[in-house]
Amino acid sequence: MSWTDIGTIADIPVRGSRVIRCSGGDIAIFKTADGKLFALKDRCPHKAGPLSQGIVHGHFVTCPLHNWVIDLASGEANAPDKGCTGTIAVRVEMDRVLVDLSAFATADVA
Repeated sequence: MSWTDIGTIADIPVRGSRVIRCSGGDIAIFKTADGKLFALKDRCPHKAGPLSQGIVHGHFVTCPLHNWVIDLASGEANAPDKGCTGTIAVRVEMDRVLVDLSAFATADVA
């Protein structure tokens, strides 16, 4: 794995997200109301809507384009919808958020 420091936990709003721009595609880092962090490709599996602009509820995000509900842990769309967006490993070390960008080319985490 290739862990990249993307900032502090406080940099990600509760029930919101932060976008990491990568040449291999954008990544959205989400923080739920209970403080858990999840990372997904920032593309809805339906019509590639920006999940980072969706509404976070529980451990799900609703795509802003067509209301598809995506499970933050698995990237799976809830039935009866089909599809999945990629998940990215995320961890916290001493209040710093680290994501595994080994599947992506260059990250711009400025």
